[in-house]
Amino acid sequence: MSVAAQHKLVERIWARDAAVWTDNGEDKWLGWLDEPKRMQERAGELREFAGEARSSFETFVLLGMGGSSLAPEVLKRTFGVKNLHVLDTTHPAMLRHAEEFLDLSRTMFVVSSKSGTTLETRSHFDYYWERVGRDGRQFAAVTDPGSELEQLARERGMRVFAGEPTIGGRYSALSPFGLVPAALMDLDLDRILAGAVRMADDCRADANPGLSLGLELGDGWREGRDKVCIPETQGSFGLWAEQLIAESTGKQGKGLVPAPGESPDGPDRQPADVRLPEPEAIGAEFFRWEFAVAVAGSILEINPFDQPNVQAAKDKTKEVLASGEDPQVPEEGSLDDLLADAGPPSYVAIQAFIDPMRERELEPLIDYAHKTGCVVTQGLGPRYLHSTGQLHKGGPPTGLFVQVVDDTGAEIPIPGQDFGFGRLIRAQAEGDFRSLRDLGRKIVRVRI
Repeated sequence: MSVAAQHKLVERIWARDAAVWTDNGEDKWLGWLDEPKRMQERAGELREFAGEARSSFETFVLLGMGGSSLAPEVLKRTFGVKNLHVLDTTHPAMLRHAEEFLDLSRTMFVVSSKSGTTLETRSHFDYYWERVGRDGRQFAAVTDPGSELEQLARERGMRVFAGEPTIGGRYSALSPFGLVPAALMDLDLDRILAGAVRMADDCRADANPGLSLGLELGDGWREGRDKVCIPETQGSFGLWAEQLIAESTGKQGKGLVPAPGESPDGPDRQPADVRLPEPEAIGAEFFRWEFAVAVAGSILEINPFDQPNVQAAKDKTKEVLASGEDPQVPEEGSLDDLLADAGPPSYVAIQAFIDPMRERELEPLIDYAHKTGCVVTQGLGPRYLHSTGQLHKGGPPTGLFVQVVDDTGAEIPIPGQDFGFGRLIRAQAEGDFRSLRDLGRKIVRVRI
């Protein structure tokens, strides 16, 4: 791309020209371009709320999935914060673990969902609402204006923070979905946002860091290097970037495959740098990657702001739940056969619907998959359904999928539902298995 064409591309993005992509309403999802400046005006409000909350509560639990949970999780890890926990699994074991280390009387729950209808989040909300005695002072909500969650939260006397409706979930790190938890963790919002604003300004200039990264991503894809190898950071930055890349680009049979922690050496791989000279630089880095993925989307000629295949697994899960069946998710297929002839440009995706505290038990499986020479990615279910799930179904048909399940243990009921958390996560595993299989993807299921 010529220098003149690069300048024109940047101008068109800032001018909200949807024809940069597919001219299919992308201009309605560009609120993230200005969000850092808007949030500078709201920082005082967030600090005041957080200060009052910390004077009353020792621990904060974020109930959210995907775009509502990944930025807070990366912020927590980047700054080494101990007083905030992110609950983004429906596995009953995690609820039992939480009971062991949480003093519920000293805990505030932040219910975070743009749509306000996210099944996992609403289930967690209903569960803890009953567990703490229906006290609205122990809850806050982050949701888009007019959502069902906003109405319910106000009825229950909760503090509500409005999101920006022109920002999709994976682009919401620098919105209230990322910054309300950041304030509760007592992070320096001013420095984080100042860095993001400077980066936004830089992404208008000639030496444009976001454009440069986006061109590298897009050019690598054109050359067949569609696996983006993101270096490990102390704060697991790749966990957030993974959703941004996969859900934004994985559609119409093409896409970039994020591979946090994988070596960039290989014919189908490209390196991608993460610039975090200090933790507070994360605001700038969030914005740089957001701009870059928007640029890459223009090269792939897709809409980076929709997620047309995400609904598939949700619909299958609803089918399983509505049928009344309780899937026992037995082992299916042969892992050896799946990987026998595998090699680049295929990738192996390990999808683990297990107790998150057992994640290290996946390491032998990951090592075995690496023997194929393929890029190996891993995700915990149901979290990955809100992250890389779009890529798995809508992206290139090069994925080899290994679903991992375990014994969910004693059931934990969900108030107001005729199913509990154990049945829910089994239905989610079964639903995703069926949706991938129906698309002709190669998938097996193993148990630990």
